[in-house]
Amino acid sequence: VPQPAGVSPWRRLHMSLNLMALLFSTTAFITTHWCEGTQRVPKPNCGKDKKTNCLNYSGNETANETNQNVVHYSWETGDDRFLFRYFHTGIWYSCEENINAAGEKCRSFIDLAPASEKGVLWLSVVSEVLYITLLVVGFSLMCLELFHSSNVIDGLKLNAFAAVFTVLSGLLGMVAHMMYTQVFQVTVSLGPEDWRPHSWDYGWSFCLAWGSFTCCMAASVTTLNSYTKTVIEFRHKRKIFEQGFREEQTFLDQEAIKYFQERSVQSVSGSVEVFVDSTASLRKSEISPTSVDLCGV
Repeated sequence: VPQPAGVSPWRRLHMSLNLMALLFSTTAFITTHWCEGTQRVPKPNCGKDKKTNCLNYSGNETANETNQNVVHYSWETGDDRFLFRYFHTGIWYSCEENINAAGEKCRSFIDLAPASEKGVLWLSVVSEVLYITLLVVGFSLMCLELFHSSNVIDGLKLNAFAAVFTVLSGLLGMVAHMMYTQVFQVTVSLGPEDWRPHSWDYGWSFCLAWGSFTCCMAASVTTLNSYTKTVIEFRHKRKIFEQGFREEQTFLDQEAIKYFQERSVQSVSGSVEVFVDSTASLRKSEISPTSVDLCGV
């Protein structure tokens, strides 16, 4: 039973959701804004090149730089002696504001993670790669299904495989996001002291990652819905076709039986008439000579 021409709205929907999940996950994987916040670092000493956001001991900059034996005093206390620099972290790198110059400086987040969490972090990275790979496979199968729209069986097989790959990718993505979140929270507590955040929150890359997971699961649901709907429609049409074929076959059998019954009755009646005619003519031929002989006597 061929499918109607054109692309159905359900197919457009799950292809769009799968493509959005793929774009979101790839963007989140390569960016460094999963978590962001501020770090509290001591203010540097003031010098010739730095006049602000620094510690000025007794207002004597020259003495601060040349005479190391002189005791210097600063009136700044508490949080005034610290700078709060902005930082953002991703799967691969952690970048922070450079307080001594313009721009940012980045370092590997894998090196910042505690030794006990490096295995979990690498497992998270592998899961993210598999997540993106399965999304690519699922989207490719959905595109390939468009070229088999006239073949119901091939289309159903591709639809089923696309749904399976999409569900598996969604599960891997969820596990990967959760593992990275766990590693980051442990690194906040046990990481290097010069990196530990003073305050932090989740960034837009983290939102994209979970948005990708949401689109992925929505795509899998719509794909399974489309597959189930197609199977039900195909079975219904097949049932109607078989039922109509049985009724037509029964009608033909009844007509054939009636036809052969009528033909057999006509054939028997014709045979009886022929037999009666032949018997009568035979009797006439036998009686005629006898009557002639009697008349002669």
